Amino acid sequence: MSRVRVHNFSISLDGFGTGDVQTLENPFGHVGERLHKWMISTDAFGGTGKRGIENDLVAHTIVGVGAMIMGRNMFSPHRGPWEDESWRGWWGDNPPYHNPVFVMTHHARPSLEMEGGTTFHFVSGTPQEVLAMAREAAGDLDIQVCGGVSTVRDFLAAGLIDEAHIAVAPVVVGRGERLWDGLEGLTETYDLVEAVGVDKMTHLRLVRKYSHATTVYPVCDFV
Repeated sequence: MSRVRVHNFSISLDGFGTGDVQTLENPFGHVGERLHKWMISTDAFGGTGKRGIENDLVAHTIVGVGAMIMGRNMFSPHRGPWEDESWRGWWGDNPPYHNPVFVMTHHARPSLEMEGGTTFHFVSGTPQEVLAMAREAAGDLDIQVCGGVSTVRDFLAAGLIDEAHIAVAPVVVGRGERLWDGLEGLTETYDLVEAVGVDKMTHLRLVRKYSHATTVYPVCDFV
């Protein structure tokens, strides 16, 4: 059965995955790109050519993935009904997803087909309902939950994520949206199986617990 994965989801030392006051110019609010410097500098991201474990993590992001899920705030800075459907996302005409992407929103709009194989589908429903749509599109391939913070948190709270890579940056944000809020019982559902330090970053890997004592996935995906 396909897995549900989270990759390269960056948070601050105080647990914030995005800053305050998202705008068109600052998709992550007042924190800017400080949470994602590690990723932006990798060769796989098209940065300065940084190699090693972090480059491998970024390169692995969409391997084996057949569909993706994101919240509306990750797709757009706009709120409420779509007053202007000319907005096509932050990523230009050829987004980096190359798969069907299910954007969770209360406000429907026609699907948006982009270059490179990405099609944004704007859907409403519970995490379980949207995951069912993504599974149908992905077939035997995996589903990636991209973000933002509330979307990843809701899927973790529902126990729908099979494994998650959380990257903790050496930054204190102070305000914005925290990943861990309301997840006090997380360790009852997930095991922390790895914590890898690279420079000043800490890369965590959470894997959902299973009732049967079998090894479902390799212990280490950090190459």
